[in-house]
Amino acid sequence: MLKKTLIAAACLAVAATIATPALARDQIRVVGSSTVFPFATLVAQSFGRTSGLKTPVVESTGTGGGIRLFCAGIGDAHPDVVNASRKITAAELTTCKTNGVTEIVEMKIGFDGIVVASARAAAPLAITIPQLWLALAREVPNAQGVLVPNPNRMWSDIDRALPNKRIEVMGPPPTSGTRDAFVELVMTPGCSAHPAIVALRTADAAKATAACAGAMREDGGWVDAGENDILIVRKLEANPDAFGVFGFSFLEENADKVQGAAVAGVKPTFDDIASGKYPVSRPLFVYVKKQHNGTIAPGLDKFVTEWTEEKTWGTDGYLADKGFIPLPTAERTTSRTDARAMKLVAIP
Repeated sequence: MLKKTLIAAACLAVAATIATPALARDQIRVVGSSTVFPFATLVAQSFGRTSGLKTPVVESTGTGGGIRLFCAGIGDAHPDVVNASRKITAAELTTCKTNGVTEIVEMKIGFDGIVVASARAAAPLAITIPQLWLALAREVPNAQGVLVPNPNRMWSDIDRALPNKRIEVMGPPPTSGTRDAFVELVMTPGCSAHPAIVALRTADAAKATAACAGAMREDGGWVDAGENDILIVRKLEANPDAFGVFGFSFLEENADKVQGAAVAGVKPTFDDIASGKYPVSRPLFVYVKKQHNGTIAPGLDKFVTEWTEEKTWGTDGYLADKGFIPLPTAERTTSRTDARAMKLVAIP
């Protein structure tokens, strides 16, 4: 009789499990951009305090690395959310689709500026986008217009008005969305504006395109400093002659230690980045794997809601205190509506 009772109880337990499938994980997992990381961490902490669910795990992997993890598949081994300091590419969406990740929600969350920073103890720098390219490109034209390994060792080699100091710039690695945006907003236009490249484009368009693809010098003028922007800040404090490339939020948080260079005559300020006046600014994104909502991770839809509350990403939200630059009101309203409706990205 006891044996029959135990068997019956076991059957009921199995039936209950089938009727109410358990989630594969008890926490949301977020990966991606080091720039978005501090903002996403605050959102995760607020979500953990108010939702009744566990605080999401947020990892700083870089945008490219995060998207690769996000697009690798469906299931508890794969992240639910990826932060990105650039828009996901068509090629990355195709990879997602190949691996079964076919329901992706895009949230445009705000803006960020990319700064060229130095220690507060250093003299302020004012520089142009073409000058930055001449300082950091792997190859630049010589006096005859022929592409050669970058000969510029000192800033003053580019322009005598620039500091007579060795070029040393620490910045994000190729896996970073900040690096991608820096190439798009600085290296490519800086290259394209050079008279020798303009002439080369007429003679050999493919070669000109390759020259402007964003290859960074590897002789110490540019140093891949990893995804840890705080580490760059510390190195700038230790070396007032060096410069670092990172997001505006880190400049804002460390304003007592570092300063931002004026680029094309515009200093990196909250207002000038928000208005688009500062030339090295870009949008920030969060991508959510809808297929994991309610099946793999708990409360993904509630996490989207937390991100899109005015108290979070609005002009007076808690993210603004950390250097986050909100979308304009109308654009924020549209992004909120689409995100909460779980509107899907079109995949090629």
